[in-house]
Amino acid sequence: MCPAPVSEDLDRGYIIPIGGGEDRVKEMQIHRKFVELSGGEDADIVVIPTASMLEKTGPDYHRIFSDLGAGQVEFLPISRRADCDNPDFAGMLDRATGIFMTGGNQLRLSAILGGTLVAQKIRRRNAEGVPIAGTSAGASIMSEHMIAGGSSNSGPAEGNITLAPGMGLTNAVIIDQHFTQRNRLGRLLTASSYNPFLIGLGVDEDTAAFIGPDNVLEVVGSGTVTVVDANHLTHSSMWDAREGEAISLLGLRLDVLGEGCRYDLIGRLAYPPDEHVAFCTLPVPNDADSA
Repeated sequence: MCPAPVSEDLDRGYIIPIGGGEDRVKEMQIHRKFVELSGGEDADIVVIPTASMLEKTGPDYHRIFSDLGAGQVEFLPISRRADCDNPDFAGMLDRATGIFMTGGNQLRLSAILGGTLVAQKIRRRNAEGVPIAGTSAGASIMSEHMIAGGSSNSGPAEGNITLAPGMGLTNAVIIDQHFTQRNRLGRLLTASSYNPFLIGLGVDEDTAAFIGPDNVLEVVGSGTVTVVDANHLTHSSMWDAREGEAISLLGLRLDVLGEGCRYDLIGRLAYPPDEHVAFCTLPVPNDADSA
C-alpha cells in the first residue's frame, strides 16, 4: 500500500506514530496537540479501536478527546472485515477532521482493515489534509512495510522480526514502538537491513513523531525517537546470513531525538530544538495510490 496522491492545492495531513503508553491523565501533551491539529473545538475525531480486544478502549479515547475540547468524537466498532463496508462508517470518515487508531495487535488491525473501504478512506483523507495518529499497534501499521512481531532484547539477526504489509500512509519509514522500554533496537536494525532505503523510527512510550506535510518530523513527549538511517551502508551480511545468525551492518547512521528535536526525512538530517531546518531540494517521488 502506498500513500494516496495529494492534489496540487492541498497539503498532506500530519502522520503521528505514538510509541504507546502515552499520558492519558495529566498533561496529555500528545493527545492535546492532536486535538489542536484536528480543529480544536471544531474537531470531528473518529477513533478506530480495532487493534484492541478491550471493549473499553473506544469509550476511553472518546472521554480523553472530549475532555480536551474536541467538538465531536466518535469511534467505529469494527471487529470484522464485513464491518469495513458499512456506509455509515465511510460517511463518518468523510466528515472526520482527525483519525486516531488505538493500540492492541497490529496483525489484527491489518487483517481486518487491509484492502477495505475503511483503509482506502483513511489514506485518502490523509491526502486531503486530515491528521492520522496511531499509538502502539496503530503506529506500526502506518508505514507501507509493517513490523508485525519479533524478538526484543536481542541484537540484529536473521529472522528476529516478522514483516507484513501496512496501511501505506508513508513509504519513507518503518516504525517500531515501545522502543526503549522493550529494547527493540536489534529488531529495528534488522528491519532496516532488509531495505536500507527505509528510515527506521523507534518511538518510545509517551512519545510521538509528528510528521508534517513537509516530511519533517518533530518529537513530542517524555521519551525519544531513535532514527536509523541505513541508506549509506558500506557492508551488510544480511543477504547470506543463516536463520538466527547475528548480522554485520557497517556504515549505519543513528540519531536519538528528544522532545523538540526534528528530522528531515528527505534530507536525512537531524536538528536540535529551535534550529532552522535547511530543507533538502531533491525532488520527491510522486505518490501513487494502490487502492
